[in-house]
Amino acid sequence: MTMRGKTTYQEVARCARVSVSTVSRVANSNSRVDPQIRERVVRAALKLGVELRGRSKNNKVFAFLLSNRPMLHPLHSQILVGAEAASTALGYSTLFLAFHYPASRPARELRLPSILENSEQVSGFILAGANYPNLLDLLSRRRVPFVVLGNNIVGQWESERYDVVWFDDTQGAYELTQYLQSLGHRDIWFIGNSRLTWYARRYRGYEQAMGRAGLPAHLSEFDSLDDAQVGYLSAKSLLARNVPATAMLGGNGRAALGACQAIRERGLRIPEDLSVVTFNDAEVAMAHPPLTAVELFPEQISKRMIELLINRITHPETPPQHSVTPTQLIKRESCDRYLPHANLITQEERSETSLREIARQGG
Repeated sequence: MTMRGKTTYQEVARCARVSVSTVSRVANSNSRVDPQIRERVVRAALKLGVELRGRSKNNKVFAFLLSNRPMLHPLHSQILVGAEAASTALGYSTLFLAFHYPASRPARELRLPSILENSEQVSGFILAGANYPNLLDLLSRRRVPFVVLGNNIVGQWESERYDVVWFDDTQGAYELTQYLQSLGHRDIWFIGNSRLTWYARRYRGYEQAMGRAGLPAHLSEFDSLDDAQVGYLSAKSLLARNVPATAMLGGNGRAALGACQAIRERGLRIPEDLSVVTFNDAEVAMAHPPLTAVELFPEQISKRMIELLINRITHPETPPQHSVTPTQLIKRESCDRYLPHANLITQEERSETSLREIARQGG
């Protein structure tokens, strides 16, 4: 809890051997305080367990926290770039930080990156990556302006309490499944890890589309935080079982690329033997063949996040705002019509068949 009482400042002042007014200037980011004295005050406050948080009206920096995800994750990298562009257009700078924290730690015991714990240079937070309710609770208690990407919140949380931006990946998965069904596919498998929120949301959309078509939902999954590994091992396990499968929906782009690798190793072709669809990022558009996907519009998501954050800073008493960005189906070369009587054969079997045909004609 933030403590700004005069008595508390007096305690910090005594510990740091400075005046109470100096402690107050440090709390309000006054640039006239000598850096060595500022450091002494901050250390004293840390020692006493006191937060110095007197937010300056001149702060023009947003902290972009990428939580519990790889720094180069394609979607979140695109959201970061978009957030930086939108912030710059409004005269703000963006401070990027990777942040890893446990879900089990209570909010009161959670510690932000050290540069943010005692810094008064940050106006608000943009939360991307995989976040847990304890961080939302911490920032809310501190009355720090923030906006969060809602798709990747792990665990039970009260979304109505916060400013949240979503992209409609559940509807996107529904549309991908319907598209495969329109091509005649019935044995469509979802590739992912349903234990993770972002996969689970998309599996729901896939499951709804399969149910409305009177078809059973099929899930092949592997428990890992590595998306490419999830896709590769889930698809490889599925293909090894020789169960009916004519199409796969990768829960995200990297999972789909991992699945494609497993398909090729099996000697199968995309899309002649198996159609593959997924969610859009730069990688899947450049794959061979380019994968059919739903576009998530990360630049629009980040722009909307900045808009909500600015609104929270300028109108702190307004009710929490929610914004949902739709998706768009982009058809590429990774899908083909299903021919019911076509048999899936391996590349080795094709080679053997060709050799026998050549021998027969030569004989």
